[in-house]
Amino acid sequence: MRLSQTITVSAIVMLLGAGACLAQTTKPAAGTPPATTTAPPPATSTTTAPADPEKTAISKSCSAQATAKGLHGKERKKFRSACKKNGGKEG
Repeated sequence: MRLSQTITVSAIVMLLGAGACLAQTTKPAAGTPPATTTAPPPATSTTTAPADPEKTAISKSCSAQATAKGLHGKERKKFRSACKKNGGKEG
């Protein structure tokens, strides 16, 4: 092969290889969120101790009382805190 043919063949091979590298990807379907490169959330630990059933019952009782009173925001938080300190009774 002559030098000019070798250069031409080399150029064609390079263009074909570069074409594959530069190919555009398809767009995601409408309504599909874009892919992210963030790491997945850490797995939840199964070794955590279960919540104390008595504390859970007190917390639920205080929440129910706050809901019955129609409390929201800071007032609700203040009421629940006092209620839990009093063992689930209004404070």
